[in-house]
Amino acid sequence: MTANLIPAAQYLRMSTEHQQYSLESQATAIQKYAESHSFEVVRTYSDAAKSGLVLRRRTGLQQLLQDVVGEESGYRAILVYDVSRWGRFQDTDESAHYEFLCKSAGVPVHYCAETFANDGTLPSLIMKALKRAMAGEYSRELGEKVFAGQKRLAQLGFKSGGVPGYGLRRMLVSASGVPKQELAFGERKSIATDRVILVPGPSHEVQIVKEIYRTYISDRRSLCAIARKLNRDGIPRPGHSHWDASAIRIILAHQKYVGCLVFGQISKKLNSPPVMVPKSEWILMHGAFEPVIDPATFAEAQRVFGGHRCERTDEELLDDLRRLLASEGRLSFQVIKNSGDAMSPGTYSDRFGSLRKAYKLSGYDYPVRLGGADTRLNTMALRKDLVSLIAGMFPNDVSIVRHCLHWRSRLRVYGRIDVSVLIVRSALVYKATQRWLVEPVRRERKFITLVARLDEANRSIIDFHVFRTIDRAKPFQISDDWLKGGKRLSDLSQFCEVVAQVQRVRESKRRKSHLQARL
Repeated sequence: MTANLIPAAQYLRMSTEHQQYSLESQATAIQKYAESHSFEVVRTYSDAAKSGLVLRRRTGLQQLLQDVVGEESGYRAILVYDVSRWGRFQDTDESAHYEFLCKSAGVPVHYCAETFANDGTLPSLIMKALKRAMAGEYSRELGEKVFAGQKRLAQLGFKSGGVPGYGLRRMLVSASGVPKQELAFGERKSIATDRVILVPGPSHEVQIVKEIYRTYISDRRSLCAIARKLNRDGIPRPGHSHWDASAIRIILAHQKYVGCLVFGQISKKLNSPPVMVPKSEWILMHGAFEPVIDPATFAEAQRVFGGHRCERTDEELLDDLRRLLASEGRLSFQVIKNSGDAMSPGTYSDRFGSLRKAYKLSGYDYPVRLGGADTRLNTMALRKDLVSLIAGMFPNDVSIVRHCLHWRSRLRVYGRIDVSVLIVRSALVYKATQRWLVEPVRRERKFITLVARLDEANRSIIDFHVFRTIDRAKPFQISDDWLKGGKRLSDLSQFCEVVAQVQRVRESKRRKSHLQARL
């Protein structure tokens, strides 16, 4: 480092706005500022093609804050092009908070292209607050303009994004609607004036869609039964490993299969949590696409679907369970799910409060046989309490994430680290040897995982362990030795600290792996 020059770090961020905000333009302006103010840039943090709305996914700024707060920076100032590059946070207090963390650690932030000096004087404070508000307002206005453009295109019958769905494909057309080519999965249009519409897919997929409707309407098969049959027949589902009830529900319920474009079902503006929009506010363009299913068949499927949901009485549902019990000799979640004749397990839980209550009302009440159900219910309750407890212990650092009603809740630490929470049940195996059953969740196998072991009676938690990941496809049993691969928490107060340590190890291994791959 040159003598008498103050070591500084530069932070660069570019979304997709204007060329004036390219990383090179920012670095050039910062270098001129550094030369005229006796700074020497010794480190660079950058976030390319990252939105400034939230801290999440901005790994450059996250690393900068960690280095500054952890006193591992090695520099005494941070140089940023302007206030908007620091962030377009919708809450101006969030932007101020991150800057205050740097300032309180003795590393002030300098905005190189602003007309005011960030020196703490009243005029600079007023200008900075105004600039922060303007930066956030810019994103709000831009979001409204983008939404208005998407809405206009939807009203013209053009698809603005998302996957086409099974039995459908995306067709690239000119602005006047002249077909150009079919887009493969992952392909995007390259000309801004081109548009996308949906067209029927390969004939074999179209035939499968029609068979799904026929089976559902004529044979009265359940969604789970249809999915199982497709899996047994080896029918592939592009982009997925298998068929499930939700995939069948989309095919039976989405109006795109009768040629209707549906836009605006979910609102997710400015990186806020997704919100379901009332159906009266959806944009529906009938006849936008060539239909795969005729309107009469689609209407009949909706009628049957409505009957499945609400027209059957409690006694009719219980009669299905009694017939299933007579044929199978027992009842369980899997027995009901695999039957293909009775309603789904979720239907019974919603109607009667729980599967256990439905079992009792149908005449199946054997405590020994239902012991597993009791254990599962207790495990679910313990997991729910544990998730709430951790979130309550760290209100500023931990949040509970649940994308929709059908997804498990999980924890998010520091706004960016997703943590799976597993309660592992105890089981006595050969010669009364104690083991614990780990049941990984498919969607969470790549996440950092908090494992909470239960006691021998499966009534209370005995300890906690944090693992980098539990990337296993099927349930498996573990012993005490297996737990040595994770980090044990002597107390839950260590949760955030240990998760951060594990995340640093993950990132370090990932960087080394990428470096080795490049070499």
